[in-house]
Amino acid sequence: MKVVLPGGTGQVGGILDRALTVAGHEVTVVTRHPLRAHDVGWDGATLGNWAEAIDGCDVVINLAGRSVSCRYTEENLRAMMDSRVDSARVVGRAIAAAARPPRVWLQMSTATVYAHRFDAAHDEATGLLGGSEAGVPDYWAYSVRIAENWERAQAEAPTPATRKVALRSAMVMSPDRGGVFDVLSRLVRLGLGGPVAGGGQYVSWIHDEDFVRAVEFLIARDDIEGPVNLSSPEPLPHRDFMRALRTAWGVPVGLPATRWMAELGAFALRSDTELLLKSRRVVPGRLSAAGFAFAHPEWASAARSLVGRADRRGRTRLDARQLSGR
Repeated sequence: MKVVLPGGTGQVGGILDRALTVAGHEVTVVTRHPLRAHDVGWDGATLGNWAEAIDGCDVVINLAGRSVSCRYTEENLRAMMDSRVDSARVVGRAIAAAARPPRVWLQMSTATVYAHRFDAAHDEATGLLGGSEAGVPDYWAYSVRIAENWERAQAEAPTPATRKVALRSAMVMSPDRGGVFDVLSRLVRLGLGGPVAGGGQYVSWIHDEDFVRAVEFLIARDDIEGPVNLSSPEPLPHRDFMRALRTAWGVPVGLPATRWMAELGAFALRSDTELLLKSRRVVPGRLSAAGFAFAHPEWASAARSLVGRADRRGRTRLDARQLSGR
């Protein structure tokens, strides 16, 4: 297949780029900073020569958008909104203008679209969209609006020959440097991997191998369109999530953090506490109903798998440094 990845230089893009290339597909990454042979430049908002890569391709997977790993200032929230909506709209324009449009357009979205909730899980049919919950910061509603507008930009694009799927993804766990698993693992190894604010908030996640497999599954299934949750079938409370991660790393204890301690830590990391405190209890209703089988359905074994890969990667870097010093 010919696959085009707008915004494909981030963590998730790197995962898909590697996996699809290894599988023998021809991958083109559309990026603001083209450096490699298979990169094509764009500005994320206007049509240009980059659209030629879409004309004649089989699949578009749009991942473009400003990283959520930042302080949720008014400026950054606006940048998140504009970068996601503008890129989705211009990808839709490129597909609409193509003489040979792709057969499927997978558009990245987020499980954050669902409400902060503890009592029941969200699937695509019965899940409650967020934005009106009581007792949460007002700006959390803006994150929901970002997701809604992101999906709306795809849904409204006039692309009748192209099937459209919105990927409501949970956090993708991979050992890549700078990803969420890497950040949480560093905290664990520093002894700081305890529960935050009591740890009752749910964590939804998906192993990177299952993320890739789910994307391939959705590409192949011509009968699936619209929003699809990409998350493991077993979200779990933060306290249990961190306990399993500590166990995987062989770290017996982790200091807990109060809400105000989390605020200080997020400020130091230039991130935001919504990523830690919002209860995302999301399950893959449509994937499960369609027969998708997760290779890593539960977190304890998934964490062991990821720790093993991270540990091998670390040993490989150490061996390379030792060899270079000889």
